[in-house]
Order: sequence, then C-alpha cells, then structure tokens
Amino acid sequence: MSGDEVELKAVVDDPAALAARLEARGASRSFFGRMTDRRYDLLSRTLESRDQILRVRTFTAAPDSPRRLAEVAWKGPTRHERGYKVREESQFTVGDPETVEAILARLGLTVTDAIDRCVACYDLGGATLRVEWYPRMDVLVEVEGAPAAIEAAVSASGLPRAAFTADRLLDFAARYERRTGAPPALNLAAVGGRPPASWPAWGR
Repeated sequence: MSGDEVELKAVVDDPAALAARLEARGASRSFFGRMTDRRYDLLSRTLESRDQILRVRTFTAAPDSPRRLAEVAWKGPTRHERGYKVREESQFTVGDPETVEAILARLGLTVTDAIDRCVACYDLGGATLRVEWYPRMDVLVEVEGAPAAIEAAVSASGLPRAAFTADRLLDFAARYERRTGAPPALNLAAVGGRPPASWPAWGR
C-alpha cells in the first residue's frame, strides 16, 4: 500500500470519556492491545539525515480483540499542508516480523529508535483514531485519513480543534518534559521493562 499519510495529534486528558464520545458517534473499535515500533537505519543515520523512516511495527492484541499482522513501512520526508502533517508512505503486512528484522540486520541496519505503547484504535467515517498510552508521557490521540474525514473525527472526539496539531511525537514529548519536569519515556526499557500501572489493564 502506498500513498500520503495525513494526520493530526492531540493530548487526551480523559481517555475513557473520549472513548465514550467516539462510541456514541458510531465509531467501531478495531484493535486494542500493545503496539511496538522499531525504527531501522544505518550506523551513519543515512535515513534520518534524509528525514525518512524505515519501521517495523508489531501488534500484540488483548485477548478479546481482533488480531492484526505486523507492518513494515517506509515514510518519506515530512511536509505540512493546510495545517496537516503529511508524509509519503509505503507499507505491507507480514506474519513473521522476526524474519524481517533478521533480514534488515543482515543488510547492516540496526534499531535506532524504539517506541512501546498501549493503543486503542477506532474507525469512524473513513478516519482512524488511535488513543496511545506511553510508558511515561501524556496520552495522545492520533487521527489519520483524508482531511474531511479527519475534521469529522476531530469534531466527534469532543476535544477542542485547537488541541490538534501537526507536531511530531518528539514535540509532544518535549512539551511534557517542560510542563512536568520529568523526562518522557517512549519505550519500556526506559522504565525498567515493565508496563506502567497507568496503562489500561488489557495492555499490560
């Protein structure tokens, strides 16, 4: 699958209330459980220098959630169009992420960034909303789709439109640290390898 990824993100103060509002507007929950991202690059950080990403994303579903395959994705440089974050993206699904990771290692690529989170994904009117719990940071919601579908989903969320931005994840992490004085943790290794108690029970 290839095309442009168009998205916005916002901080969520009350995830349970957000879920209730989305479900009341007809959103269907398509996945909940753990989602792990491993980003690969050469030691020279060639991809990063070009603002490109090569990512292997795996899903571990909660017991009563539909399972999804792992995804391998390439993303091109970030653009901003009409207030949205836009990146060219090509991705495919695999049933054996360990084999893909072994192939990447043989090509000389190494894991340069790791992100672990507990997520709940919703489909609504052609948009995908993903609520994300990190080991130590604000809960975020990401909305992805065509601009009109994004705007309809943002309205359904009940969150202020001004709360949604095209900022990168690292921008949200930096604001969290400035506000709280605590360093954000985007992967489980940074908090001792154990899921925090703040995660929903089905994601621990």
